[in-house]
Order: sequence, then structure tokens, then C-alpha cells
Amino acid sequence: MINEYGGKLCVGYENLIRDDKIDAVYIPQLPALHYQWAKLALSCGKHVLLEKPGTIRLNDMEELIQMSREKGAALAENYAFCYHKQIKKIHSLLENGEVGELRQVRTAFGFPHRGGDDFRYRATLGGGALFDCGGYTLKAAQLFLGKGVEICASHLNYKPECEVDLFGSIMLKNEEGLTMQAAFGMDNYYKCELEIWGSEGYLLAPRFYTPPADLETEILIRTKVKETTVRVEADDQFLHMIEHFAECILDKKTAEEERQAMLHQMKLVDEVRTNNL
Repeated sequence: MINEYGGKLCVGYENLIRDDKIDAVYIPQLPALHYQWAKLALSCGKHVLLEKPGTIRLNDMEELIQMSREKGAALAENYAFCYHKQIKKIHSLLENGEVGELRQVRTAFGFPHRGGDDFRYRATLGGGALFDCGGYTLKAAQLFLGKGVEICASHLNYKPECEVDLFGSIMLKNEEGLTMQAAFGMDNYYKCELEIWGSEGYLLAPRFYTPPADLETEILIRTKVKETTVRVEADDQFLHMIEHFAECILDKKTAEEERQAMLHQMKLVDEVRTNNL
């Protein structure tokens, strides 16, 4: 790979982070390790892209955000689906009144059990459905209900043989009273969809969170007079996430907006988690 793309071999995370030639790092380790490595990277003045969830504790997120401000470093969380073309297309369809006035948003994201050795089933590693697939649904709530979205009710479900939450549900609302029902799980039949119900019809995005870069996605719209399938060309959401991270590095306003979004996301996660203890 070095022969093909260049670079040099670096042994150990700490040596890489402390390298003066490194400006930015991506931290994809287990969720429970994000805080310690992000803290070191920020202390060294590096820009940091964190794999989701950014942290597993609210106070850790608050500390990292404050450090990033003090260091003038970008800090971002890798919820790549937010930057897929279908998001803009859905917003455009809603603004054009395709389903009338909005009444409710529903979303579901879950997948079958991956096996007991997967880190998602270990509490000490930052596992649990809320931290994994549940986080996606909370992020979607902010995309479609707005920044002021609040949690009305939530519940996490466990099984005796497992130390983390396996599935759950959340109800949220915004300042106008529009609600969203979110369901998620990692012991479920696969589901990855967003549905928006309106006064004149509904919209369904059946491959909402994880479309591969080579997949043309579809948005289904049904009203009393017609059914329409809107196709969205294949798009690389991970590339766009990197582009957003670069914009955070280059633009202070974008960087601060991302910090605020990360903090709100973590507050929502923390509220669900602590209310279920």
C-alpha cells in the first residue's frame, strides 16, 4: 500500500498521533476507546474525526469539545448517512408538498445478531444497540425535526444472557409538536428505513442509513391519486463525510456547528441511557 499511495510505516497509535507531519486523525477504535485517543490527539493540536458514537459518556464529549475550541482544532462525528444525496432529495420533496403537511416521522434501523464475540455485545467496550444503531435514529430526528428536538419517552430492552441493550424505541418531538417514532435493534430482522407521513400521502426511503456507494437508492411516494418512485443516483456518503470534515478544518463556523450537533446528539443518547438505568 505504501508503494502505491506513499507514506511511511508508523508503529503504535501514540507515535502516529504525536507525529508533527500529521495534521488530522480518524479514530475508528472501539467506542470505549474514543475519548482517550481523541483527547491525546487534540492535546497535540490534531483535527479529529471520531467514529460514531463519538464518546460513551456525556462529560467526555463536553471535555473533548472544549479542548477542540481551545486548540482551534476541528472535531467531527462520523454519521456519514447525513451527507448522502437522498437526504437533500427528501427535503426537497417535502418542501414541494409531495405528501402535504407533515404529521409524523418514523424510522427503524436494526440488524440480526452478529455473534457474542462482537464488541457491540460488551458493555465495557461501549456496546449496546443505543450506542450503535440507535444513534443513527437520533441523528435522523435532528435532520427532520430540527435542532430543538426533545425526547418524550424511550425504552431499552435487554435479555438475561446479554449485558447490553439489544433493542429499543424512542419517541421525540420538536417545538411545533411534530413527533418521530424511532425503533432500533441488533437482535432484529434487518431494517433500514425512514417514513414520513403527511396529510396527503407518505414517503418511504427503504435503504436510508447504509446505502453502498454503488447503489442507486429509491424514494417511494404514495398519495390517494398516484404512486411514484424517485430514484437517487448512487452516491458515496463516506466521501462526503470526509469533505464535511475538511470543511470543519477550514471554516470556524462549520466547525462550531459540528461541535454543537455532536453535543446535542450525546445529550439525547445520555438521556435515553440514564432514564433506562
